[in-house]
Formats: sequence, C-alpha cells, structure tokens
Amino acid sequence: MPVTEATNVNQTATTRYGISSIAWWAWVLAVAAFAFFLIFFNTYVPRQPNPPPRVVSGVLGVVIAIIFAGWMLLVGYVHNDAARRGMNKWLWTAIVLFVPNAIGFILYLLTRKQLLIDCANCGYLIQPTYRFCPKCAAPRLAACGHCNTPIQPGDLYCNNCGKILHEPMK
Repeated sequence: MPVTEATNVNQTATTRYGISSIAWWAWVLAVAAFAFFLIFFNTYVPRQPNPPPRVVSGVLGVVIAIIFAGWMLLVGYVHNDAARRGMNKWLWTAIVLFVPNAIGFILYLLTRKQLLIDCANCGYLIQPTYRFCPKCAAPRLAACGHCNTPIQPGDLYCNNCGKILHEPMK
C-alpha cells in the first residue's frame, strides 16, 4: 500500500499509512534477491573451474541471499518509517541504499523525528511537541493558567509552579 495523504480526516495514522512497516516493493526486491543468489550459487558457481564443494556453495548462497534480502527489507522499512515521521522518504531511502556499511541506516536511526500524532480536533498529523495544531489551532495539551506549562489529565497541581489546577472533588 503506497503512502498517500488521507482524504478522510477521521482516519488514524495506522490506517493512513497501512499496517505494514515495510514497503511492498522492498518485499518484492527481497524475494527476487533471495531467489537470484540461491540460483546463482547453486547453478552458476558449480560450473566454474575448481568450484567449491556443493555444500559450501549452497550454504554460501543461502547466507548471501539472506544478507541481501534483509538489506532490501531494511531499506523498505526506512522508506515507510521516514514517511510516517514526516521526513523526506526518498532522501533517506537513497542514503540508506547507497551509504556503505550500514552507516546510512545508523544515521537515520540517530536523526529520525518522533512519530507524528493525530490532532484530536481535525485529524491532521502533527509533531508530538506541538502545543497547537497548525491546521485548526486547537490546543493539543492543557496548560497551567499561571505559568502556561503543559499539564496531563488528572493532575491536581502544576509540576512547574506548584499552583493548584482545580479543586479536588469532595
């Protein structure tokens, strides 16, 4: 399922981006890479002069097939995860794909943003650090009336200034 902007604002982030966290094309490439390396190491390599033993060629084919298939799935994961986090998915896909030794993937893990959340009022995807929705201006978190610090539901006192937020029920 390709990542697209939802037309229905009542959809959650999960349904908006699909259940799978790995792109469909990455699954196709992983299966193709796996099949290619199995066929290559079990048909082409044994025909060469001085081939390795059949068992070695088979095991080597399976190991390399798993490595390349895993790499394709990793690239597909970064592609979908970057989109879910509001980052440039094609840029990060290219970085992970072309920067060697998994350095691109490590950079992605170190620099990725937090997951986007839905605005409770309009359903627009926003950063979790936003205090107001940029689309409808609805407040995301309640705030202390004295110091304007965000508060959690159920708090009796402000965790910043200590002022009472509301009278406890008797």
